[in-house]
Amino acid sequence: MSSPRKSLLKYKSPIRISKTSGSKPTRSSGLSNKKSSGSLEILDSILPPREWEEENLQWEQHVSSTPSTRSDVISLEKELRTSLKKRDARETGVCPIRRELYSQCFDELIRQVAMNCAERGLLLVEIRNEIQMTIDTYETVLHSSFAFGIRKSMRALQSKEDVEARISKMQNERNVLITEINEQKARCDAIEKRENEKAQIEEKKHIREIQFMEKANQQLKVTSLTTHHS
Repeated sequence: MSSPRKSLLKYKSPIRISKTSGSKPTRSSGLSNKKSSGSLEILDSILPPREWEEENLQWEQHVSSTPSTRSDVISLEKELRTSLKKRDARETGVCPIRRELYSQCFDELIRQVAMNCAERGLLLVEIRNEIQMTIDTYETVLHSSFAFGIRKSMRALQSKEDVEARISKMQNERNVLITEINEQKARCDAIEKRENEKAQIEEKKHIREIQFMEKANQQLKVTSLTTHHS
C-alpha cells in the first residue's frame, strides 16, 4: 500500500524497516533497540503501529508517545472541524467521512489519556470497541433490511409482471372474442337480409297470384253471364 492518509491520531516519524533472509524484520541502523516501557507497550497494543510499502521499501510508524497538553486538545478540536469541512463531510445522516474523522479523533483522545493513565486508556479502548460492535450490528441489520426490501420489491415486480402478462393475455382473448362476435353478427345480418328479401319476393309472388286468380274469376263471371243471357 502507498503512504497512509494524514490522520488526527498523532504518530511519530515513520521508520524504515528492512528484511533479512530467514529472519524477522529489523529496524534500520541508528535506531534505539531498547525495550519500551510498560505504558508504551500498552500504547502500542491499543493503537498498533501502521505499516506500508513505498518505493519497494517497508515503513513502520508508531503512535506518538509525547504527553499532551491543554493546547493539544484545543488544537485537535480545530483540526477536526477543519478536516470535516475540507473533506465535505455531511453534518447529519450516515457519512463515512465524518465517522472516520471522529474515530481518529477518539483514538487521539485515547492516546492522550493513555499517556497519563494506561488503565483509563484501556477502559476507553473497551468503550470504543463496544461502540464499534454496536455500529457493526446496526450495519448488519441495515444491510439485512435492505436485502429483504430488495427481495420484496423483486417479488412485487415479478408479481406485477405476472399480472400484467395475464391482463395482456385476457385482453387478447377479449379482442378475439369481439372479432368472433362481430363476424357472427355480420353473418346474422346477412342471413336476415336474405330472408327479408326472400319474404318480399314471396309476398309479391303471392300478391300476383291473388290478382291473377281474381282476374280469372272475374272473367269467368263475365263469361257465365254472357252465356246465360244468350
